Amino acid sequence: MKKRSWLAACAAVALQGALCTPWSALAQASIPIGAVLPLTGPSATIGEDIRRGIMLGVDEVNANGGVLGKKLALIVEDSANNPSTALTAARKLATVDKVPAVIGEYSSSITLPMAQYLVKEGVAHVNIGSSSTKVRALGGSAYSLIGLEDAGNRHAARDTYGMGWRKIAVIVPNNAFGQGVAEGFRHEFEKLGGKVLAQVLYAGGQSSYRRELQQLARSKPDAYLYSAYGQESAVINRESKELGLRQVPWYAYIMSMCVSDTPAENVEGQIGMDVGAAKGELGKAYETAFRARHKEGFKSAFNGYGYDAVRMLAAALTQAKGSSSADVQRGLKEVGAGGFVGVTGTIAFDAEGQRIDPPYDKLRYQGGRLVPR
Repeated sequence: MKKRSWLAACAAVALQGALCTPWSALAQASIPIGAVLPLTGPSATIGEDIRRGIMLGVDEVNANGGVLGKKLALIVEDSANNPSTALTAARKLATVDKVPAVIGEYSSSITLPMAQYLVKEGVAHVNIGSSSTKVRALGGSAYSLIGLEDAGNRHAARDTYGMGWRKIAVIVPNNAFGQGVAEGFRHEFEKLGGKVLAQVLYAGGQSSYRRELQQLARSKPDAYLYSAYGQESAVINRESKELGLRQVPWYAYIMSMCVSDTPAENVEGQIGMDVGAAKGELGKAYETAFRARHKEGFKSAFNGYGYDAVRMLAAALTQAKGSSSADVQRGLKEVGAGGFVGVTGTIAFDAEGQRIDPPYDKLRYQGGRLVPR
């Protein structure tokens, strides 16, 4: 047989063998981890930023020998910023890919139904972006690396009240996240002695929010507090500037989300708060690796939570000495009880799987980027 024919025959046999080998057998060489993120839609910039953090975590774990002698295999699904799409993605990850854990989504109104399904199926869910307090009621296989709105609202209320503002108008999305911010911030701010003069819960996906902004302006506040998803926030920031509403301060709630898609000239000088970004020497090393890998810096504070989620899952698998979902859950409880040191700080869980004492940052947009204030 000629050499070329022999090689072709060998390739054909090898291909046939690979095609006939079940996925379950191929998967034995790795441990699959799922993620559902908004890679398209109004939060796509944040979704891609989180994906980059998760991928960096996976690559680092694998470069250091993997987990239990196996590599981590990341399977990312696009939620398209849609609850039904996210739920379909979660079903695939749980029933087809057989992942023991799923990271994501981002928006609370999308995370909640997706996570409810995963908990029902016994799959571990790791929340790295959704802050609705309804997350707390998801159940035993759900864990949050990010702080929930009750903590965020207290922080924002104290921060804004400390600025000397006593009358505030609020605009937020009309969903689980926005509703929690609107009512929770009002409660915390008025408890301090301030007054929320007006609240608008906007419908997502509109091309203009002028009517909502003009409604708010009639209350004549000392300051505006707003929170909005990337592309929607860009519209709100542009139109509030065009309407002359920047004569009083604007305060961004979860600031990296609010400015991620807005041109710098429309948010220069704006202040706000955010979930705590990468910190300390570990955070500096992570940021250096992130920049080297992606040739640019962070787009949001959320990528660090994706990175920490992967590293904490790896630690949980190692601690439990197994790769089932039950192993992941047991490992997360044990690792979380002792306090896991991540780039976003020390992560410890309470009895409900929620992060104890979550970090927040006070920020200003200056010179085209977010800086501490």
